[in-house]
Amino acid sequence: MDTVKLAFRNLFRNTRRTVLTVMLIGFSLTALILTDGVMRGMLTLMVENVTGTFTGEAQIHLPGYRENLDVDLTMDNSDEIERQLQQNSSLKSYAPRVVSGAMVSSSYNVSAGALYGIDAQREQTVSRVRQAVSRGDYLSGEGTELLIGHSMAELLEVDLGDRIVLTLSEANGGELAQALFRISGILDFGMRELDENFIFVNIDAARNVLGLTPQQTHEFVLSFVDPLDAEDPDNALFQKLNGEGLEALGWLDLNKEISLIIELTGYTSLIIGGILFLLASLGVINSMFMSIYERIYEFGVIKAIGTRPSAIANLILCEAMLIALLSCAMGIFLGFAIGMWTSTNGIAIGEMEFSGIAFSNNILSEFHISQFTQFPIYVVLLTILAAIYPARFAAKIVPSEALQRSL
Repeated sequence: MDTVKLAFRNLFRNTRRTVLTVMLIGFSLTALILTDGVMRGMLTLMVENVTGTFTGEAQIHLPGYRENLDVDLTMDNSDEIERQLQQNSSLKSYAPRVVSGAMVSSSYNVSAGALYGIDAQREQTVSRVRQAVSRGDYLSGEGTELLIGHSMAELLEVDLGDRIVLTLSEANGGELAQALFRISGILDFGMRELDENFIFVNIDAARNVLGLTPQQTHEFVLSFVDPLDAEDPDNALFQKLNGEGLEALGWLDLNKEISLIIELTGYTSLIIGGILFLLASLGVINSMFMSIYERIYEFGVIKAIGTRPSAIANLILCEAMLIALLSCAMGIFLGFAIGMWTSTNGIAIGEMEFSGIAFSNNILSEFHISQFTQFPIYVVLLTILAAIYPARFAAKIVPSEALQRSL
């Protein structure tokens, strides 16, 4: 306790230097908390855009289907699969889809696209197709309805009510088939790939054009009660379906690029924190040495009367620990205050596109317990570690040399 009291008094022998050192470390901790919160918020926004827009949290196909979207690779027992999905309590919802490549023609132009036959009601529970309708109406079940992205509509020079001809290959034979649809809605997903290439019709109409039976489906899109279940490759539902000759994959496996980004961002806080506290450590070392040189005569005196080197080193380390604790209090307070504001109001990023995904929403930072427990502990440890060198220097002061100095 005597060492702590003496260390506390020594800190405020030069209040300005102590305050500046505390501010340096405290601002570094605040920056680290905010950076980690923003990164977590950005990842949440990215995952919501990826899984909530169209991909879903998981998908079921036949093995090999995703490699080339072969229209012949259909699941022929849709009713049986649906019964299994209905009985699984971990699932919140699911929706079947029929998929095929198609040539999209209007009176003015031609474009290649991907045709998706969807169940209009169930699709609302796993994607944002309905919310993406910017003009016109969503699918109601009529056979000739068609939804088209605004980018493709501009290319084809068409609008609501215009006729669209789809040319595609039928399943199990490859015979060309054509079908006439009318545009019932214009879509704006905010994702370049969807707006330029995807068209949507009712699933029964798609099956009819492709020559499929009502039991044949290309994919099921899943949504879980707990979204974390979709990230677990050992999920019981995945294991069961994969054992039945199907391929059930979570969104991390369906979006390898996003999965890699999430892995890399896990190191972002570590890298930024390392740089910040390297600079802060240099500030601590400089402050400690300045404090030692100001008191070198005093250290020489107490060393001459028998004070052990370890006691002097402990005094310097105790001063560093007190600086770290004061810095943590400041950093936690500022980090929480600013984090509360950014978690409510968000950080405006404007229009940004990454890997074909457009981000226009504000990034809302997220709090995590580690920001206020682990990060401050790291600050204390790194500050004490940085003070070891000055502490050893003070402990090795030679009294005869120190007593020759006068301040």
